Formats: sequence, structure tokens, C-alpha cells
Amino acid sequence: MTAGTSGSVLSIADLHISFPTEDGVVDAVKGIGFDVKPGEIVAVVGESGSGKSVTSMSVLGLLPKNSTVHGDLRLEDRGLSGLSDKELRKIRGNDIAMIFQEPMTALNPVYTVGWQIREALRMHQDLAKSAADARAIELLDLVGIPNPEQRFRQYPHQLSGGLRQRVVIAMAIACDPKVIIADEPTTALDVTVQAEILGLLRKLRDTLDTAIVLITHDMGVVADLADRVVVMYQGDIVEQAPVRELFARPQQEYTKRLLAAVPVLGQRPEGGLLFEDERMDATEAQRIAEEIKLSDAELEAKIEAGAHALEIKNLVLDFPGRRGNKVRAVDDVSLHIEKGEILGLVGESGSGKSTVGRCAIRLLEPTGGTVSIAGRDITTLSAKELRPLRRYFSIVFQDPASTLDPKMTIGDSVAEPLMLHKILSGNELDNRVTSLLDKVELSAHYRNRYPHELSGGQRQRVSIARALSLNPQLLIADEPTSALDVSVQATVLDLFLNLQQTLQFACLFISHDLAVVDLLADRVAVMQHGKLVEVGTRDEVLHSPREEYTKRLLSAAPVADPVLQADRRAAWEAGRVAPVAD
Repeated sequence: MTAGTSGSVLSIADLHISFPTEDGVVDAVKGIGFDVKPGEIVAVVGESGSGKSVTSMSVLGLLPKNSTVHGDLRLEDRGLSGLSDKELRKIRGNDIAMIFQEPMTALNPVYTVGWQIREALRMHQDLAKSAADARAIELLDLVGIPNPEQRFRQYPHQLSGGLRQRVVIAMAIACDPKVIIADEPTTALDVTVQAEILGLLRKLRDTLDTAIVLITHDMGVVADLADRVVVMYQGDIVEQAPVRELFARPQQEYTKRLLAAVPVLGQRPEGGLLFEDERMDATEAQRIAEEIKLSDAELEAKIEAGAHALEIKNLVLDFPGRRGNKVRAVDDVSLHIEKGEILGLVGESGSGKSTVGRCAIRLLEPTGGTVSIAGRDITTLSAKELRPLRRYFSIVFQDPASTLDPKMTIGDSVAEPLMLHKILSGNELDNRVTSLLDKVELSAHYRNRYPHELSGGQRQRVSIARALSLNPQLLIADEPTSALDVSVQATVLDLFLNLQQTLQFACLFISHDLAVVDLLADRVAVMQHGKLVEVGTRDEVLHSPREEYTKRLLSAAPVADPVLQADRRAAWEAGRVAPVAD
């Protein structure tokens, strides 16, 4: 396409982006082009590393200095290529705003969220401090943050992942921009808040004629929000089409495979998500299982045969609040997980589900109640007594950018648990790291890179490889696939299921993606405001829920079908139970 196409608010033409690496120059984007008209929502989809995010970053000149960028980028009739940093700063946040994928790294940890929103407003608008504060509180309320006056004075680390993402969205819409580039804007959000945020973006488009470039791996979000879809693969655009046409009649084989990999709530595939030629066979899974032997009698002596892998009784956790008050994050929660069982834990952002996961492995100290791992009450153990048991369990965190050490290479991060527990060394350790990276679809040359050199999805795969390195018997998975595109998610989930069925490790799977929980879980627990409101088998909770709150969660979950999703959205907005796929 030619940049500056009549009527376009944003135009990209013949865009080339490359980066130097130790293996030579990598062409991340190879001459792509598309236009976005006022009021249009264009979704850019594709695998992690396909070039989606670097394309969006190039528009605002946010790529690292070692990148090489050629092409014609235009905001209406104004060229963006070659602008100075000073000129770009006037555009960033005012004419073109960006919603970043990882809110913890997008927000400054040393300033309150209110201060950051206020500064974004005052940079572009002539507002007094008091007026900017009032507008910032209004924006926090607009994006659905409860108690906005209180949250205004809090720091990013005091908010849940979903609340932090809403703060980032509030900053993006503060100056009523002409274009919003939304890079995975709902990755950290639960389904009800996601539905509200998508409704907010839709309303912004309708009332202000704002154009939105939506970069996402969630095909349900694409079906719900997009007018047109651009499909990228290895730096090229392979297909462009209106959203209903693309979902109904995809032309390219890659697009067909992308859509086929999407998990659908209520349609649990019998044979798994992957194509038969991509699936790991039982022999391969067993080989991986036998690569590490969790030692000997030392560990076995510390666990109780026949006990639950995890048992939580009457768990309570209070966080300190203002003026000596306490905030109850978890309120009298009791649950258990059998060996070899996957328990899905779902609920809205701030419901306490991640807090339960952290208490389960003593990353947080409970205020009350008990947590038992394989029959051992760990709430009373000292750090020294707990250390050997840490080989029994592991965790995958939600935000890989803040959990991987930025000073360690990928290979060192994956190898660290094996070295700390003195499991492997030398060539055996190197081979194990290579095998783990391979199983999460990262080639061996990634082992010498650092986290900032990888995409969000690639970083999450490193986190999963690290968590599985010791073959844990209990895995706490806190949104482990939230940063992954659908095709890589399908690979990782199929790998996860293969390994889980072979190793029979227990898993507390915390997620806001109900379709993924439907695919994996044996039982499902639902949390609201720190309490368990419903627990049962997967079929009972996800297909015949008793509680109205659970029904509301299910109705808010988007499906990868634009026609059906339009009906579901209308039903959800009207407060009715949404229709499901046949």
C-alpha cells in the first residue's frame, strides 16, 4: 500500500526493520504496509516474534538505537520517519498513544499511579495540578478501578496485574488521541474486566472516532473488537481481510492453522490442540521425564505417602493498609489438589487467586490457616527446613519481564535451579538446558541472549522451561500462557498436558482464560473478593454453574467467532446469560 492513502489517519508503507545479533543481521520486518482509517480497529495478529510489536514501536520511534528502520510512516499527512526525539515527544501520548503489554515495566515503580497519569496530562495540556488530579481520578474511575481516590495515591506494586493494566489504559486515553496502539491490552485482565475494557475502547472509537491498532494473540478479542485483521508471519504480512471474512474463509494455510489452535470454551478437543505431526509421543515425554531424577531418599523422607499434593485449610491473608487498617486479600479459603490432578483457579483480577498461589509455596506468609505440601505443614517450617522441599514444587509467574534476572542469560536462568540443588553439572547440565529450550520452541542460540532481547511470549516460554527444570511434583502456574500467541500457546499446553500425564505432577492452574482452564483442568475453583464461591468438576463449574458470579464470568469470555461473539456481547451487556458455541 502507499503511505498517505486518502482518508487514513495512520499509514505504514514498505516498512523494513532489522537488528544486529551475534548470529548476524535479523530482518524482523520485511517490507510490510497497511493503513488505518479514523474510527477503524485493525487487529495485527501472528506468532510471537512475527514482527507485530516492533512494527508498532517503530511508529513512535521507540525501537532500540541498534535497530535499522526504513519505510514511510505517516500520521494523516505528516511524515513520522526522521522526526527528532523532541518532535516525537509532542506526538507520543497526545496524537498517538500506546498501551504496553507489560504494565509493571511500563509504569515507574517510584511514583504513585496518580502522579504518573497527572504528568501525562500536564505534559500535553495546560492544566493546573488540582485539575489534572481530578481528571486522573476520573480516568481511573472510567477504566473500572474501584476506589479511584485511594488508588490514585498508591504505587504500581500495590496493585494487581489487572489493575496496573487499567492504569496504563487510563494514561493512554488521557489526551483523547487520534490513534491508540494497543499492544496486548487485555493480557493481564480477567474476562469481566476484559469485556469492560473492550467496551471502553469500542466506545472511545465510536464517540471520538479514534483509530485503534490492536496487537493481540487472543482471537476472541479480535472477533469481539476488530473491523479488519492483518496476519503476520516471520516479518511478512500473509493475509489481510475484514474480520468476519477472515474467520469464515481464511485463505492462507498459516491463518487456518492459527485459527485451529484457538481453544474454545465448551469444545475440549479429544486429541489435544496440536496437529498430529506436531504432537510429542509418549516415548519422547517419558524420555524428558527421566532426564532428571528428583533424588533419593532425602526428599522422599520429607513427604507423606498418600497425602494430598497440596492442602490448604482456612487460609487467611491480610495486607497492611493505611492508618494501621488491614486489607483482607484471602478470607477463609480451603482447597486441596490430589497427586496428578490439575485444579483450575479462576476469578476476577484482585479476587485473591494469585495470592493463594503464592501462599501455597510460602512466597507469602499467611495470617492464618495452614498449607500442607505432600502431608507436611509448611506454614511453621523455618527457611532451612523448607529448602529441601522446594525441589518438590515450582511456580510460573504471570509477568516474565519482572521475574527473570535481567543480568543473567537465558541459559543461566534455566540452569540456575539445577545448579542450586546440585542436580546436574557440566555437559549434562548444558544438554538439559538445550532440551528444555527446545521443548518450549526456543532454539539453542537463545541461551546466550538476555531477557530484554526476547519478545514477551519468548520470555514466558523461558519461565516455563525454568519451572519445569526440576520435574516438580507440584506446579503453581500463575497465568503461564497469558503472554503467548495462540499457536505457541497450543504447543506449550500440549507439552504441558503430555508432561503432566507422564509425570503426574499436581498443578494449581491460575488463569483468567476460561477456555484454557476448560482444556486442562480436572476440577475448577472460583474466587470472588478473597472467598471461594464455587468448587466442582470442570463440567459442573464451567458448563452447569450454580452461582450467578460464575455465570457472569462465563458470559463475559470472548469466543473466536465474530458472529457469535456479537450476540454474546449484546447478551452480556444486557445482563443475560450469553449464548455458547454449538
